[in-house]
Amino acid sequence: MIAQRYQLYVERIDAKKNMARYYAMSIEPNLFGDACLIRRWGRIGAGGQRLVHHFRREEEAVELFLIVLRKKRSRGYRPKPLIRQDAIE
Repeated sequence: MIAQRYQLYVERIDAKKNMARYYAMSIEPNLFGDACLIRRWGRIGAGGQRLVHHFRREEEAVELFLIVLRKKRSRGYRPKPLIRQDAIE
């Protein structure tokens, strides 16, 4: 059983390099109660790729989640900025 939901969605956009990428991760239980780290990535607007890691313990999934998060942050991935409704009007 997963004690806490872990979800992440980050983007890396660089117009000079024609780069618009996303990276998403989540930790979810499978049918047997084990923890799964699901990773999705690709170009923004495209289907992208998916990789699933299976773990017996949630702590192992969280450890890999944090390792990947630090790596993505060091490579320039940042959370998607929120668009405020009052700024549009």
